[in-house]
Amino acid sequence: MNDSPGWATPGSSPSDGDRQGSPADQPGNDGGAQQPARPTGDPKWSAEQPPPGQWSSPGATPPADAPQPPAPPAGGWGTQPGTPYGGQSAYPGGPGQWGRPAAAKPGVIPLRPLGLGEILDGSVATMRTHWRSVVPITLVVATVIQVISVLVQKFMLNDLPLSSTEDMTAEEAIDTLGSSLAVSVVNQFIQVLGTIVVTAMLTMIFSRAILGQHSSVSAAWREARPQLLRLIGLTLTLALGIILLGAVLVLPGALAGNIGLAVVGFVAWLPLIIWLGIKFSLASPALMLEKSTVIKAFTRSSKLVGGSWWRIFGITLLTSLIAFMVALMVVAPFQMVGIFAVGGGMDALEDGSAQTAWGPLIFSGIGLIIAQTIIMPIQSGVTVLLYVDQRIRREGLDLELARAAGIENYGTTGG
Repeated sequence: MNDSPGWATPGSSPSDGDRQGSPADQPGNDGGAQQPARPTGDPKWSAEQPPPGQWSSPGATPPADAPQPPAPPAGGWGTQPGTPYGGQSAYPGGPGQWGRPAAAKPGVIPLRPLGLGEILDGSVATMRTHWRSVVPITLVVATVIQVISVLVQKFMLNDLPLSSTEDMTAEEAIDTLGSSLAVSVVNQFIQVLGTIVVTAMLTMIFSRAILGQHSSVSAAWREARPQLLRLIGLTLTLALGIILLGAVLVLPGALAGNIGLAVVGFVAWLPLIIWLGIKFSLASPALMLEKSTVIKAFTRSSKLVGGSWWRIFGITLLTSLIAFMVALMVVAPFQMVGIFAVGGGMDALEDGSAQTAWGPLIFSGIGLIIAQTIIMPIQSGVTVLLYVDQRIRREGLDLELARAAGIENYGTTGG
C-alpha cells in the first residue's frame, strides 16, 4: 500500500480487474474471521460484505432459529444510492438492515460516493481550511498572469487606429484584427501556463486535504514538479487535438468559400470538443496522483468517465457557471471604476481608447486577480474530487484512503 498522495499506480489499477490491497485481500489480515466471498464481475461492489447468514430473499420467511438483526434506530436504516454492498448502507431513513458503518471523514470529504453538494463543499472547505497554502499559489500566479496581460494589451494595441469601423481602411481593419488576435493568443497562452502550474500544485494540496493532512506551498511544489512537464504535454496534446479536429471540420468549407459547409462543420465540431473535454477531464488528476504518463492519463480518464459522462458534464457545467458569476460580480465593479472614474467614461468607450488606457487596464486587472484567486481553487478542487469520487464508486478507493489516513480496520465487518 502506498500512503503517498498517489495512492495507486495505473499499472495495478483496480479498474482492470479485482481491486488489490483491500484489507480482506491481505494475507493474515482476516480480523479473526473468514470474510465472505464477494461477487465478481461488478466493479461497483466493494470487497467487504455484510456478515454471512443475515441475508434472505425478498419476501422469504426466515427460519425460526435464525439470528435476529439488531433493531434499527428511530426512522430505520436508509439506503444510500451508489454505495457498495448492493446499495445498502448505515444511513438513517429507510428499510435496509446491513451495510457499512457511517463513512469516516478524516479530511474535507466523507470517504464514500459523493453528491454534488459534497463535491462543491469539499472544494470550498479546502480553500477555507488550507488557505495558507492555496491562496499564495493562486494569488501569485493570477498576479503574474494579469501583469503580463495588461502590458501586452497596452503595448500591442497602443498603436492601433481609434477610428470607428466604418471609417477604417481595409489595411487598418486587417492590422486591427491581426493585433487583436495576437493579443488574444498571447493572453490565452499565458493563462494556460498559469493554470497548469496552479492545477499541478493544488492537486497535491487537495490530495492531502482529503486525508486530513496539511501541505505547504514548498511541499506542493516539490511533489508537483516531477509531473509538470507531462502536465504541460497533456494540456498541449488535448488543445492540439481540438484544433486539428476543428481544422478538419471547419477549414475546408471556409477555404472553399462555402459558408453553409463551414457552419455545418462548426456545428459538428462544437459538441465533439465538449464530449472530448469531459471524457478527458479527469486526465490531469490521474496524471498527477498516479504518477502516470500522458497516454495512460488519457486512458484512465476515459475509463473513469465512462458511464458517468452526463453526471460529470452537469457538475462541470454548474461549476463553470458558478465561476462565471463570481468573476462577473467581482470584475464588473472594478471595470466600471476604471472606465468611468479614471478612463474617460463613455467617450473612451466609443472611440476605443479605454482598451489601452492605463486606468481601465489596471483596475480590470485587479478585479481579475481577485476573481482568479477565488475561482481557480474551486475549479481545480471539483476536478480532483470528481476523480476521487469516481475511483471510490468504481474501485473502492475509500478503503485505501482510510488506510492512508491511519484509520484502523475501516471497512471490515467488525468496524
